[in-house]
Amino acid sequence: MAQICIVLAAMALVATQFTQTGMAQPQSYAERKLVSKIAPFYPEVAKRNHIKGVVKLEVVVRTNGSVQSTKVLGGNPFLIEAAIFAVNKWKFERALEETTEAVQIAFDN
Repeated sequence: MAQICIVLAAMALVATQFTQTGMAQPQSYAERKLVSKIAPFYPEVAKRNHIKGVVKLEVVVRTNGSVQSTKVLGGNPFLIEAAIFAVNKWKFERALEETTEAVQIAFDN
């Protein structure tokens, strides 16, 4: 019985280490060429308050080059919506499979 407990504890430890190792790996991004790009509008509240900064997005791009989804990785909340709105209209080059792209939008008044 004690041996079974030791084996189960060892298996749990190995499983925990495996899971942590898998989670620690950084997301790799492709670099598909941008075909058309729309500049984001500068939100009025951000202009009035002299808010500047960079919005970082993770963008999933379909095989046809259109944006499928965006995920916010960072940025000022006053600027995020404008960045997402613009990036959703971008077109990337076609590819054989979906890719995930890292995008940064700089806002400077």
